[in-house]
Order: sequence, then structure tokens, then C-alpha cells
Amino acid sequence: MCSPTQPRSSAGFVVVFLLVLTLQPGSGANTGTCPPPCACFGELVDCSRMKRGQIPDTIPEWTDLREELPSLSYILQTFLFTVVAHRKLNNNELEAVPDLGPYASNITTLILANNRITRISVEQLGPFLALETLDLSNNNIVDIKANSFPALPLKNLFLNNNRISSLETGCFTNLSSSLQVLRLNRNRLSTIPAKIFQLPNLQHLELSRNRVRRVEGLTFHGLHALRSLKIQRNGLNRLMDGAFWGLSNMEVLQLDYNNLTEVSKGWLYGLLTLQQLHLGHNAISRIRPDAWEFCQKLSELNLSSNHLSRLEESSFVGLSLLDELHLGNNRVSFIADGAFRGLSNLQMLDLQNNEISWTIEDMNGPFSALDKLKKLFLQGNQIRSVTKKSFSGLDALQHLDLSNNAIMSIQANAFSQMKNLQELRLNTSSLLCDCQLKWLPVWVAEQTFLPCVNASCAHPQMLKGRSVFAVNQDEFVCDDFPKPQITVQPETQSALKGTNVTFVCSAASSSDSPMTFAWKKDNEALNDAEIHNQAHLRVQGGAGGETEVTEYTTTLQLRNVEFSSEGKYQCVISNHFGSSYSTKARLTVNSKYGMGKKTAVWHLSLYTRSLK
Repeated sequence: MCSPTQPRSSAGFVVVFLLVLTLQPGSGANTGTCPPPCACFGELVDCSRMKRGQIPDTIPEWTDLREELPSLSYILQTFLFTVVAHRKLNNNELEAVPDLGPYASNITTLILANNRITRISVEQLGPFLALETLDLSNNNIVDIKANSFPALPLKNLFLNNNRISSLETGCFTNLSSSLQVLRLNRNRLSTIPAKIFQLPNLQHLELSRNRVRRVEGLTFHGLHALRSLKIQRNGLNRLMDGAFWGLSNMEVLQLDYNNLTEVSKGWLYGLLTLQQLHLGHNAISRIRPDAWEFCQKLSELNLSSNHLSRLEESSFVGLSLLDELHLGNNRVSFIADGAFRGLSNLQMLDLQNNEISWTIEDMNGPFSALDKLKKLFLQGNQIRSVTKKSFSGLDALQHLDLSNNAIMSIQANAFSQMKNLQELRLNTSSLLCDCQLKWLPVWVAEQTFLPCVNASCAHPQMLKGRSVFAVNQDEFVCDDFPKPQITVQPETQSALKGTNVTFVCSAASSSDSPMTFAWKKDNEALNDAEIHNQAHLRVQGGAGGETEVTEYTTTLQLRNVEFSSEGKYQCVISNHFGSSYSTKARLTVNSKYGMGKKTAVWHLSLYTRSLK
């Protein structure tokens, strides 16, 4: 489907305090002795929406819980919260864990969220001998003292949205044999003491929306069974080496919405079983070459919404099991040859909303190593032309999104190698509708991609604004060539060290659109190079008559070349209708003895051996 997903509207809701007492079957529930101001429904006493002072102090005799009851699950007593739409929050004013008398020992779930409880104590929780789930979220707890909890079979502990700023050593000791889930989101923790969590059975730990800026080494040592850890929205800016060491069973690590600036193997040390790593919405601008040495079982990596501008050949080395790679909403403009080499299992690559242009326009098969890739997202980049080599090697691709790019030209057979393509998304109003584009509407219709393709002409003037699907085949003509066409390619050269070198590149265009010139060395822009540009008019004859053509020449001057000047040089000439890339001319720098640096070293080696 090509229609956008409609966002779901959020509804208001109310949290209601509900005290439910389960009665003995056949009791006198209908005898009119229901404790006011509660209401009775069959075998239930409903004390919902009651403030602390209104809840009955005693339970009626007809709620007698004796051995005649069929099962423990039937007599479960608990404080619950019920979500009801479109109401205001009911305030309950409990300031401590309530005393439920002899019934406390049978309770397995106790939910006391949205009250005014300020502390946790052994005395208050001691009677709850069977307690497995305790929810104290949305209270006023400020710290957790050592031995706050008695020895309980507690599996789930929820302390979200309190005012907790400190955790004393030993505060969870009495829960070490049972606790499996611990949630401490939305508190005021600024530091996490090393080895504070001595909980060998804990599987899920949540610390999001606190104030932790730095995680020291061994902080989570002792959590040998932990499978997921959330530390989102803390303002984290430093993860020290070994920050997660000891988490030998970790599968999911969520560090979104922090201030991390780089990925390095130091803080990833020990995460040998990690499968999902979420680093979206940070400030990451660098991935160190050996970053993934200890995380080679990753199947999902999210680096979206960061500050990445380059993807190097070493950026993803070792991630052969990676299935999903999210790189959207960065600043990526440079993708090195081989940046995706080794990602042999990748099935989804998200590069949307970056600054990608020449990767698609000029590189030879930038994604060719991804022979299992099924989904490729490139929407919202700066792609202006698609060539027949842009997507070579993507034999398994099923979904390709090129929408929100000002695409002007698409070469014939640009998509033909993708035999399994099921969905192509494309919307552009910038197309150069000449004879080289006449294949596109026919192919799109044959492939049944029409619902997802919205393409219209920008040139020639007579077709401007018309959908390519409304243009007759005989209207796609080549009367002019507004996009620059390279006429003189830069030439490969050799030069002596210390001499000057000149590269020359020329292009022609029938358009008067302003032209820009750039030179690149080894795919890197030469921003401070000495460049000279010139233009002149000439008249060119053709079947349609004479056409005025502008010829442009750009010259790159390299002075006093060094061995470091060696490389491949390329010119890029652009106007409103697109960019043309020259071939790459190689420069070799020789010493005054007529040989290059490597050759000179080789000859010196031979000379030394002969002396021996």
C-alpha cells in the first residue's frame, strides 16, 4: 500500500483506585450489610474512587476467607488501578503501604501507584509473604535504603516516576534470589553505583528518564541473567570502557535520546550476545574502525538521528549477522567503496533523510555486496540522477523508496536487474522528459508500480508539469541537452615531485542555467584547490536546426606536487538539470630519479641486497 499510515489519536484517561474483596461463595453478599460507602456487586465489594480516609477499616464478616474457598487464585486480594477513558485523575492519599491484616500473606500482586507513599520499609512489606509483583509507581519515594525490602519472592518491582535520587548499597539484597524485572524510569538518579545491582536472576532493567551522564566500568556487574537494559533520555555523554562488562546474556540495549558522540569497542566490551543496539537520537559522529569487535551477533543496529556524515570502509566490519541497519536522519554524504562489504545477511537498510547524491549518481554498484537486501529506503536525499549501475547487485530487493528526491534523469534499465522488486516509490516533478526517458512510463505500467509512482516533467517547456504517464511516446524527443555533457575528460598523468600539474575537464549544455564546478580526489571534495573556470558560446547544427550551446572548461592546478598528491582526480559539472561526472584520472608522482615513491623504495632494497 502506498497511502501513508494514519496516526492514532490519543484519548484522555483516568487512573482509579479500586479495592476489590473477593467473597466466599454463598455468603450473605445480598443481605444489605455492604460496608458504606462501598458498593457491592454479587461477590465483590467495590471501594473505587475512595480516598484513604473513606476505605472501611474492617472487612465484613461475610467476606470470611476460610478453607472452603476453592483456590488461592479465587481469594486473591489486591489494590488495582483501572483505566477509564475521558476522566480526570482520581487522587488517592495513601501515605504508606496499607495494613491488610491476615489477608496480606495471600496477596501475590499489590499495585499502589499514584499515591503519596514516601518510603519503603521491611515493617510495611513484611506481611506480604507471597508477593510477586509490587507497583509503587507515581509516589513520593526519594531513596531506597539498605534492606528496605524484606526477603520476599518478588519477581516484578515497579518504581517508575518517583523522586528517587540515591540507591544505597545492599538495597536490593533481599530480592536477589527472585527479582526478574526492575523499573526505575522517571526518577532523579544522577549516578549508578558500581555493582549496586547484585541480582543474578534479573532479566529486564529500566533506567530511562533519569539524570545519569556517565556510566563507569563494572556498573552492571552482577546482572548475569540480564537480557534487556534501557537507559534512554538521560543525557548520557560518556560510557567508560567496560561499562556493560559482565552482561554476558544481554540481548537488547537501548541508549536512545542521549548525548553520546562515538561508538567504540571499549564501552561495548563484553556484550558478546547482544542482538539489538538502539543508539538513535544521540550526537554520534564517529564509528571507530574496530567498534564491533565484541558485538558480532548483532541483528539490529539503530543509528538514526545522529551526526554521521561519513560511512567508511571500516564502519560495519564484523557485523555479518546484521539483519537491519537504521541510518536515517543523519548527514551522510560520503559512502566509501566497500562500506557495506561484509553485511552479507542484511535485509533492511534505511538511509532516508541524509545528503546522499554522488553515491547513487556516480558510484559503480554501491550496494552490490548486499545480495540479500530486501528493503532499501533512500527517500529525502539529494539524488538527482539514477544510472543503470546505481542498484546493481541487488537481486533480492523487493522494496525501493526514492521519494522526496528531486530526480531529473533515470537511465534505461536502472531497475531492470532487480527481478524481485515488488514496490517502487518515486515522486518527482523535476524530470527531463527527453528521448532517454520514454522507457520509464512503459516499464512502470508493466510492473504495476503506478500507484506508488508520481512523476512529472520539468523540461522541455512544452511538457512542463505534465505527468510522464500522460505524455505520448513520440513527444519524448532529444532536441537539446540541458544537463551538462562531458566533452573533454581529465587525463591520467605522471609528474616529478615538486613540479606543477594541470587537469582539464570540459562540458557542454544547451541550457543557460548557472553552472557549478567541483573537483574531487579519491571521492573527497577539494574545497581549497586552485580552480579556474571559463565558458564560451558556440552554435551547433542538428536535425531540428541550429542550437546555441555553451561550452564550459574547468582547470585544476596542483603546484609543487608531493607523493601525497597521488590519487584519482575527477571533475563534477552541475546545473539545474543535474550533475555530470568525469572519468577518474590518476596522478603518479615520481622522484627526480624518475621513479615513484614505492618504486624508489623497491630499487633501494635491491641495491642494498646487491651490496651484501
